Amino acid sequence: MIYKTRTESAELLILKSLNVRMELPEKDKLHYLSLQKGYDGEVMFDLLTGNLECECLILNDLLFKINNTVFQIDSLIITAAVLHFYEVKNFEGDFYYESDRLYTKSKTEINNPLTQLNRGVSLFRQMLQSLGINMKIDPSVVFINPAFTLYQTPLDKPFIFPTQLNRHLNSLEKVSTKLSNKHKQLAAQLVSLHCTGSPYKQLPAYTFEGLRKGMMCFKCASFSLAVEGHNCVCGECGLVEKVREAVMRSVKEYKLLFPDKKITTNVMYEWCGVVESKERIRKILGKNFKKLGVRQWSYFE
Repeated sequence: MIYKTRTESAELLILKSLNVRMELPEKDKLHYLSLQKGYDGEVMFDLLTGNLECECLILNDLLFKINNTVFQIDSLIITAAVLHFYEVKNFEGDFYYESDRLYTKSKTEINNPLTQLNRGVSLFRQMLQSLGINMKIDPSVVFINPAFTLYQTPLDKPFIFPTQLNRHLNSLEKVSTKLSNKHKQLAAQLVSLHCTGSPYKQLPAYTFEGLRKGMMCFKCASFSLAVEGHNCVCGECGLVEKVREAVMRSVKEYKLLFPDKKITTNVMYEWCGVVESKERIRKILGKNFKKLGVRQWSYFE
């Protein structure tokens, strides 16, 4: 049973928006692509674990803070006797393992995921102890990408490769012990302790004036939307969406990019771009937000 679902982080959503509204600096572009690939890999893993029929609680994308230290759990599966702790990696290509270090085929060293796994498990164990919980933790690094190969892999490392995933999940299916209320209480406790925002956002500088304006198609991310009556029609993929839904989606994107700025009719009219009148924008905002202030000083929240 999926107890906590995974969502894209604010950092990823912001970078995804900026990627089409400005020219990202190279380092930020690479960071965005890395975050997106990591998220895609985690979703691939979620699709597999979501099919589990055994007695378990699945918590995806947990972020905790203990003793002023932040750590993340990509996926945690609670079974009756074991907490399965997963670090998911979407590496692609040929790598090799040597002297507890991980290298690309071109002999470039990359961060060993075991270091991140061990750090996370240690902090998680400390957190459980503070909660008075004593359960076995079974940690694993999951290499989810079928195009990944790791040469010289030591047999004693907690790695799960793409060809081993089905066998691993099948072993979980064989667990027949029922969950009790204490397991559900633990899941609820962990969700309550989950931090909703990471303090480590890596974002480029940007301004309202410097971003491309217009509403994006939520299917193909093009700016080829045209208003036809009550609908927005994408000239690229043909998707049809209600104007009010497209406007509200654009408002949500604006709030994500500029959380400290007020939402006004004039600003959203400029931001959306293709809506033919300010009055239409004003009506949509009025139906979905509370209006504060009067005349030119009015805004919505």
